[in-house]
Amino acid sequence: MGYGLVLAFLGAGIAALMAGIGSAIGIGIAGRSATGVLSEKPERYGQMFIMVVLPGTQGLYGFLGAFLIMLRMNFFGEGGVAPISVPLGLQILAAGLPVGFAGLVSAIHQGKVCSGGILMAAKRPEMAFKAGVIYAVFVELYAMLGLVVTMFIVLMGISWPEVAAVAGT
Repeated sequence: MGYGLVLAFLGAGIAALMAGIGSAIGIGIAGRSATGVLSEKPERYGQMFIMVVLPGTQGLYGFLGAFLIMLRMNFFGEGGVAPISVPLGLQILAAGLPVGFAGLVSAIHQGKVCSGGILMAAKRPEMAFKAGVIYAVFVELYAMLGLVVTMFIVLMGISWPEVAAVAGT
C-alpha cells in the first residue's frame, strides 16, 4: 500500500473519527444534565430527548464525509482502490479535515448548549424548544458547513485521475 493511499484513508478516518468523538462527548454532556432533571421530573423525557441526541448529528456528518471519500476512491467497487499518488492522498486528507474538525468542536459545544437548554427546560418547560433547541441548532450550522466544504472538495475540488480510471467514471 502506497503512502498516497494511506493519506487518503487517513482523511476518511479523520472525518469519521473526530466528528464521532465530538458527538460522543456532546451527547455525554447533555445526557448528564438530562438524567439529573429526569430523576425528579420523568415526565419531561420527550423534551430532554431531542436535546440529548442533537449533538449526535455531527457524527453522522463525519460518517457521510468519510463515506463520500471512500466512494470516490472506489473502495466499494469491484475493481478495488486504484493506486493514489502522494499529492492526491494529501488532497483527500485535506478533504476530511473540515467535517472532522467542525464536527469535533461543534458537537462538544452543542452538548454544552443543550445541557443549558435542558436545565432551563426543567424550570421553564415552555422554553425547551424556543431557546434550548433553537440555540443548539445555531451551533449545528457550523457542523453542516464543515460537511458542505468536505463535499465540495471531494465532489468538485479534486481531480480523481487514477481512481476514475478504475471506477470507470
